[in-house]
Amino acid sequence: MSAPLVTAIVVAHDGARWLGETLGAVLGQSRPADRVVGADNGSRDGSADLLERALGAGNVLRLSRSTGFGAAVAEVLGKLEAAEDEWIWLLHDDCAPDPHALLHLLMAAERDPKAAVLGPKLRDWMDRKLLVEVGVTVDRSGRRDTGLEAREYDQGQYDGDRDVLSVSSAGMLVRRDVWERVGGIDPSLELFRDDLDLCWRVRNAGHRVVNVRRAVAYHAEAAARRRRRITASGDHPRRLDRRNAMFVVMANLPFTAMLWALVRNVLGSMMATLLFVVAKQPANAYDEVAALGSVLLHPGRLIKARRARKHGRKQGYFAIKKLLTPRGAAYRRLSDLVQGFLAGEGPVESAGRHHAVVAPPSEEDDLIPDDAGFLRRFLSRPGVLLTLALTVVALVAERDVLGGPLLGGGALVPVVGQAADLWRFYLEGFHDTGLGSSAWAPPYVAVVAAVSTLFLGETWLGVSVLLLGSVPLAGASAYLATRTIIPAVPARIWLAASYALLPVATGAIAAGRLGTAVVFVLLPVYAGLGVQLLSAEPRRARRAGWGLGLLLAVGTAFAPLVYVLLAVLGVLAMIAFGRVRQLATALAVPPVLLYPWLRGFADHPGQLLLEAGLHRSSLIDPALPPHALLTFSPGGPGLPPFWVTAGLIATALAALLFRRQRMIVAIGWGVAVYGVLAAILVSRVTVTSAAGGEAARAWPGIPLAFAATGLLVLAALTAHRLAELRAAGGLRRLVAVVAVAVAFSTPVLAAGFWIASGTRGPLSGSTPDPMPALAEGSRTLLLRGDSFTVLHRRTPLLGEAELPVSRQARDQVARAAAGLVAGRGGTDAATLASLGITHVAVVRPVPGVTSALDSQPQLTHLSLTEGEGVWRLVEPPARVQAPPEDPLRVPMLWAQAALTALVLALAAPGARTADPLVVAVAR
Repeated sequence: MSAPLVTAIVVAHDGARWLGETLGAVLGQSRPADRVVGADNGSRDGSADLLERALGAGNVLRLSRSTGFGAAVAEVLGKLEAAEDEWIWLLHDDCAPDPHALLHLLMAAERDPKAAVLGPKLRDWMDRKLLVEVGVTVDRSGRRDTGLEAREYDQGQYDGDRDVLSVSSAGMLVRRDVWERVGGIDPSLELFRDDLDLCWRVRNAGHRVVNVRRAVAYHAEAAARRRRRITASGDHPRRLDRRNAMFVVMANLPFTAMLWALVRNVLGSMMATLLFVVAKQPANAYDEVAALGSVLLHPGRLIKARRARKHGRKQGYFAIKKLLTPRGAAYRRLSDLVQGFLAGEGPVESAGRHHAVVAPPSEEDDLIPDDAGFLRRFLSRPGVLLTLALTVVALVAERDVLGGPLLGGGALVPVVGQAADLWRFYLEGFHDTGLGSSAWAPPYVAVVAAVSTLFLGETWLGVSVLLLGSVPLAGASAYLATRTIIPAVPARIWLAASYALLPVATGAIAAGRLGTAVVFVLLPVYAGLGVQLLSAEPRRARRAGWGLGLLLAVGTAFAPLVYVLLAVLGVLAMIAFGRVRQLATALAVPPVLLYPWLRGFADHPGQLLLEAGLHRSSLIDPALPPHALLTFSPGGPGLPPFWVTAGLIATALAALLFRRQRMIVAIGWGVAVYGVLAAILVSRVTVTSAAGGEAARAWPGIPLAFAATGLLVLAALTAHRLAELRAAGGLRRLVAVVAVAVAFSTPVLAAGFWIASGTRGPLSGSTPDPMPALAEGSRTLLLRGDSFTVLHRRTPLLGEAELPVSRQARDQVARAAAGLVAGRGGTDAATLASLGITHVAVVRPVPGVTSALDSQPQLTHLSLTEGEGVWRLVEPPARVQAPPEDPLRVPMLWAQAALTALVLALAAPGARTADPLVVAVAR
């Protein structure tokens, strides 16, 4: 019989501290492997160079940091032609086999032809007599069981070969034909329990899994013990292990046993969560709940996995259930859990984080310290610290606005009512407010209602979070949305802080521009989803397209201009990068979801340039200087001096000096120029709201946010060149230091100026209620200078003041109001009464207006103060008749709700796969 061919595959990820010894052990085997190849998953500690020096550059495959172990092995095998009688020897970078390990594994395979997977006895990397694993099993809840006592040493008690349910992928020897027949390691199981899943499927295929105790390997368990960071998944190791454990068990058990396992997992997780909470271990409690929710909330993933594993599942279960943890052991584990709690030690399972035996703490374990609690772990993250810092800045800067009884002013109407009132307003067919309107309510009302519902129905709280909290929210979204685009954390922190404190943000808050504030928070998310849409594998790109479409619909509801700007970029992206179907999906979702409201734009096309809220000339700078646009200052109240953003401009200009990365520089400056040109065009257009009122130019804040985003991403992607200059020393080091100081001057100066000056705008926390107390419950004409508003019964809700009314009725009121103020007499009062108006109120009345109204026999003087005067019409008002309701309104509302739910489902994230090299252009 010919000797088998052995292909050893070493997978590395930031494991340089162990990899040298591992490679030496693999290459020094008494029975050498026939082929030794390596895969590096985006290491940043030189692991890839170690692999190439030991194995040769042609035998090493470089992959992205988000690649999991199974995906890396699959990539390697995809490039190696299969041989007859070939075995695959899988090795982690932190697993050093004994010199005779491979020999003993092959001898065991020769003794037992049915053995398709063999694994060595694993000992601890530091204490080389301490047992780590001699085969693994699980109970029906997925709890791992090695059968070892805590800190059990190897004294020969486990010698000999033994059938087991699973062996670790660290040192696993597997027949290649069986590997390919069962599909290899499931790539959706990035880490933890992937070996259990593979061995279970191998057993269902009719083969044996054997632990060979004479074969020994030393394993550091770096990922399980948090000696290095995990990048293949965004989940915490404890949570990821628990999720995968439940998933693997429920995917491989027969249907009836799976249902019982589901009940056990739900009840067991509830019990464990309760104990963790009582023991003040919120991190463990959160991980337990999140893991269970991740499995239960993605039934499609579980169904798909069960379908792929149906072959041999029932037939193999008779043998496999004998290898599962005995039922009594599960109850003993629960008893230990409760006893530990009662003893004051906290309900920490004896199984530890991942394995039954955890080595004592060593210096290496301190590389990534374990969390003492959820808050400590959460608050130590750079993105959280940045968000907290921006929150503090915002709270101090908004000190004059916070805590007042009524938020409003500028573009924001006084925020009154509850979430239920907003929902009622959005759903009703005829809006008996103002002069009455049967138009569709602005769709942003539904978004604000949904947000307010989350805040116990308090509209003022929901609006405060969206508007006053837009700076920290924008910083958080910019930091998170660019994590796949800009891997360097310091560069992302600078980008997020600079973006959050742009003049557009502070100006929007000062002027009460809720629409701009929401879009400003969403813009980084659009950028992140756009990159994913263009560069990810097809399934993730489709989800990104649906997600981008849904969030773009939200932004369009608040400020329709954002759709126009992104549609132009989307068409250009189709031409340059393809992905027509995904981009077309993203651009089609907003018009479909918002169609009932967008129909009105045919009569009022200028509404595309407006946003949620009132359109007032006092909020616009009619003569915006060129330097303001070039420094991203849109004009209006609450803006810092133009030199605050000079550091950003200088940093972006410096990027032009880098000869490499010309594509990044071109794209970044292209977006910036596009945004500035759009801002120039927008700021020159005069628009009147569909609800009437004064004509004023549009505000160019959103196009300037586009422009600034382009330069910020450009500068952040080229930031790594500063590290090269700094490492060069001398004058180049000085240049790098100066460049960093100039770049950080933008967020530092912006934050300092905002804190020192406050909001400095019409927005106030103590806005007076415009509805006169004597006129409550009636329809009132409110005169304010040269403008007028018609109120009905109460202060208008968000969106009510923006409802379009007929031009004829508006002109009638305007003529009648002008006649009353001028003392003209005649039929002006009768005209108002015919429209259902019963009272006339004047804000800050002047003597001339007061005298004119007092001279009208059709008006009765009710009250007069320095701030307000109220008169009542003598003539009884006519009843405002509601027009017949549109029969299509209710079906269209149901269709809108159903389509929104469908898009949400299509955009929901599924199993995470390896991220593409989206930053390859930055190299």
